[in-house]
Amino acid sequence: MVDLAAKISVSISSFSYPDGTTALRNVTLDVHAGACIGILGANGSGKTTLLKVMDGLLKDYDGKVLLEGRDVRSMSPKEIYRKVGLVFQDPDDQLFANTVWEDVSFGPTNMGCGMEEVSKRVNYALIAVGLKGFEKRRINTLSYGQKKRVCMAGLLAMGHEVLLMDEPLAGLDPLGELQMVEVLRSLNRDSNVTLVIASHNVDLIPLFLQHVHILKEGTIVRSGTPKEVLCEPKELLSYGLRLPYVAELGWKLKYEDDLSLDGLPMTVNEAREAILALIKEKGCEKTT
Repeated sequence: MVDLAAKISVSISSFSYPDGTTALRNVTLDVHAGACIGILGANGSGKTTLLKVMDGLLKDYDGKVLLEGRDVRSMSPKEIYRKVGLVFQDPDDQLFANTVWEDVSFGPTNMGCGMEEVSKRVNYALIAVGLKGFEKRRINTLSYGQKKRVCMAGLLAMGHEVLLMDEPLAGLDPLGELQMVEVLRSLNRDSNVTLVIASHNVDLIPLFLQHVHILKEGTIVRSGTPKEVLCEPKELLSYGLRLPYVAELGWKLKYEDDLSLDGLPMTVNEAREAILALIKEKGCEKTT
């Protein structure tokens, strides 16, 4: 059953590609305004297909996808893209202009905005993704992570309220990953941008995702908070995933070393607090 109060509501019984491959089956998913949710799954689980369905790029399915209560199949591309945008996994598939300004300004310019409004939108978008001052930079001089952020800025400049992100952390070095996490967290927290993030990176998503859905062979098999979903190693392996490394440490301490942890830590800070609590419980003094 679709949720008419949701920003996006998906209820799909099946979707198959022309070659007969069934990519989605019995998928029900609601995305509310201001949410930050994850679609997790191994390669080939249907994550990208689901994002394309939500973005209105794929429409030959059995079921319904509603955007603010309207069936996306009855909406024009312009109506959809004023609200929802998909950021591809490879930014080079999305960028086309010579400079950052040209690329980010293209959308609002083609929406009919005047130059003053275009400048206002581009300025807001570049600030939001941490690229203010990059207006004159040539696209081919940017790092991979910066290119991804330019893609995001281009959608934000068009007024998109929902960003669908396909593997936003893929291809980034460790610093780039942390910078991208902070940009996503800031967009959601400070700009109230609704985020739907497809990924198989189980180590970083607990840092900013509120809710997680796991896809396996096109079907949602688990849903809940990261703590609720990323807790059983054998079950996760059956989905082609694993415990976050921090949670794996907690699992070993709790179930192999018989330490009394209250749940599994998902982040380094949570693990630190849990270990310090155990030290205090055992009556051990920290040494200096």
